[in-house]
Amino acid sequence: MTGFGKSVIQLPGKKITIEIKSLNSKSLDLNARIPSTYREKELVMRNRVAKSLVRGKVDFALYVESTGENTNTKVNESIVKEYMRQLGNVTNSDDTELLKMAVRLPDALKTEREEMNEDEYKSIVTTLDKALEEINVYRSDEGASLKVEFDLRIKNLQELLEKVVVMDVDRLDTVKVRLERAVADLKVELDENRFEQELVYYLEKYDITEEKVRLKNHLEYFTEALNSENSNGKKLGFISQEIGREINTIGSKSNYAPMQQLVVQMKDELEKVKEQMLNVL
Repeated sequence: MTGFGKSVIQLPGKKITIEIKSLNSKSLDLNARIPSTYREKELVMRNRVAKSLVRGKVDFALYVESTGENTNTKVNESIVKEYMRQLGNVTNSDDTELLKMAVRLPDALKTEREEMNEDEYKSIVTTLDKALEEINVYRSDEGASLKVEFDLRIKNLQELLEKVVVMDVDRLDTVKVRLERAVADLKVELDENRFEQELVYYLEKYDITEEKVRLKNHLEYFTEALNSENSNGKKLGFISQEIGREINTIGSKSNYAPMQQLVVQMKDELEKVKEQMLNVL
């Protein structure tokens, strides 16, 4: 969700610049810097930005630069003249020096509040839309790069899952042999039927059939959500949590070193997905 957009418009006597910057965030955190003249439209502009950007830590700034002869700051002539008269009573300075001192005193200058007209506001909205368009292009380009990265990581996870599926057959046989050998080493008489029941019980505890099916479905669902036209950043985050849960369960149930090595690789791939998750709308 990182991005930057900027747009500039030249109006009679002033230049208006709008800059929008966004960083990663789980929700929308919008900070706006707008001159007091345009405060009455701040809520409308904030809503426009929020609707366009949806999520992210967003800084929205509107700058105004005077380029004409008109100015809102005027010399308060009557007060300046009175200051000069009073200063003349206490000093022998000429009028130029008196004026320099007078304009530094309180209320020597007055600022008249500028009113914004509707034509000017429409121009600002057009400028804002251009800045939003620019930042969304920036974000879209970043999103395209992220999609390539996510596709690669999900593909790697699917390939690792296929290896787990193939390995699972040998794993159960190995676990069964290991349990039988451990019992044989005890050198005690056992009831064969009871032993078989216990063996089945332990093998069921090690069974990962449901985890394999759920993990496969989660990976497919992640790809489906990734390819959707809608904003699915939060959904992808939830799906990645479910993927992690199934991977962890497979690791805890595997009881088989070669499979645990695959689980470590799967966790590494998933971690790379999670690192970029906040970048997704």
